Amino acid sequence: MKEAYRVRGYAKELLTACEIWAKERGCSEFASDCELDDTESFYFHRAMNFLEANRIICFTKAL
Repeated sequence: MKEAYRVRGYAKELLTACEIWAKERGCSEFASDCELDDTESFYFHRAMNFLEANRIICFTKAL
């Protein structure tokens, strides 16, 4: 199902609307994230002019 919506510009359109909404409310920065191995999301963020700020590894421990 997801494939039917890829490469149609929907994500870019939604991001643009979110950025406009945030700017209208006085926000000066927009943040997002993706998993380290999600190259598709990584390249989308880069194409949308996001700058990489950090990379992290999250840990859990069962008690």
